[in-house]
Amino acid sequence: MQQSELDSWHMRRALELADHGQGFVEPNPLVGCVIVRGAEVIGEGWHRRHGGPHAEIEALAMAGSRAAGSTLYVTLEPCSHQGKTPPCAPAVINAGIRRVVAALDDPFDQVAGRGFQQLRAAGIDVIRGVCEAEARRQNAPYLKCLTTGFPWVIAKWAMTLDGKIATHTRDSRWISSEASRQIVHDLRGRVDAIIVGQGTATADNPLLTARPPGARTATRVVLDRLASLATESQLVRTSNEAPVLIVVSSDAKKKDVDRLKAAGCEIFVCDGHDHAEQLEQLLEELGRRKMTNVLVEGGQTVLGALFDRQLVDEVHAFIAPKLVGSATAPGPIGGSGVQKMAAAWKLETPQYEQIGEDLYLHGVLRGRIPGNPDCA
Repeated sequence: MQQSELDSWHMRRALELADHGQGFVEPNPLVGCVIVRGAEVIGEGWHRRHGGPHAEIEALAMAGSRAAGSTLYVTLEPCSHQGKTPPCAPAVINAGIRRVVAALDDPFDQVAGRGFQQLRAAGIDVIRGVCEAEARRQNAPYLKCLTTGFPWVIAKWAMTLDGKIATHTRDSRWISSEASRQIVHDLRGRVDAIIVGQGTATADNPLLTARPPGARTATRVVLDRLASLATESQLVRTSNEAPVLIVVSSDAKKKDVDRLKAAGCEIFVCDGHDHAEQLEQLLEELGRRKMTNVLVEGGQTVLGALFDRQLVDEVHAFIAPKLVGSATAPGPIGGSGVQKMAAAWKLETPQYEQIGEDLYLHGVLRGRIPGNPDCA
């Protein structure tokens, strides 16, 4: 095996390790590390939790004194600054690493090439860009937050084969199978917020929690312009168990706002010229709160506004082999939509899986991964 193929082989293992941190490390990036001496892997590690040891430190600890003269593979540039943990670049240097192969530069302003500079200054051979596209996809939420201040937006829906998310009477339980719904619970367990519109919150009366609990406890966000969500709703009644953020406009009556506050909900006043502008203001606020991933579960109006504003990054759709018909039964995406098929929003390399009887389709929208050539 040639050196370039060997580098890619070990980097793919580092990327695999990095995935283990999903949901635990945010708003930090996912990072994995492999240390190789000759033909032997002598150290592995990944960033396990926010504030915990970085991937390089874990791998160096496993390798011990054998790290001297070895090659270190890491999915992101080693940090060079003191944060919640000591910097990694000096630790790599002190361990006697001969060669560092990295997938991606870290654009964080306190790193941004300084880690590589320190390594080169110490005489270490540095190779960059191995499996870069895969690393950009893996850390797209982190990269987006750094470059735009907005969280990564994941749109999710379940629909029938004829494209309906409910019958014409608005009955929607259940479109997808229990196995498909478990995947949704897994998604909920790794995001920072789950967003629904007031109509969905009222019609479905959901909990919007991960069951069983995941790595994170998401803030449940309801777009409720007039603060009309019922005190008896499951969301309000469980606000002491998981945060609930009600997004209202200045038109909401004080008594309704006070009622929701008294029940334990947080209120965020968000005024805009239209629904889409309000959503953009909300996402900006969630970004300020260091939320990295948000899941949008509907309904039709919310998803339509997000797509029209090109704010959706990733899609998870569950298609059940059922037909309900009716011209008035709602579909998943409202809004203005596109005028020509050539302008349709398209997933980049979508993945398809059969989950029981359902088809599960998911992927990133074209142009949404920061730094990729096709990214707008």
